[in-house]
Amino acid sequence: MKQNTLYLLVGALLVVVIALGIYIYREQTKPKGVELKIDDKGISIQQN
Repeated sequence: MKQNTLYLLVGALLVVVIALGIYIYREQTKPKGVELKIDDKGISIQQN
């Protein structure tokens, strides 16, 4: 039982590390400047 709990803990930690890495990568590769979105909700302008 202890070994299963250890595998579960390591797996959960691995998922968190991978998700954090993906988030950081997306934030760093986001283009700088003004973002203009046109969709079914209308037009939105955001400054990055």
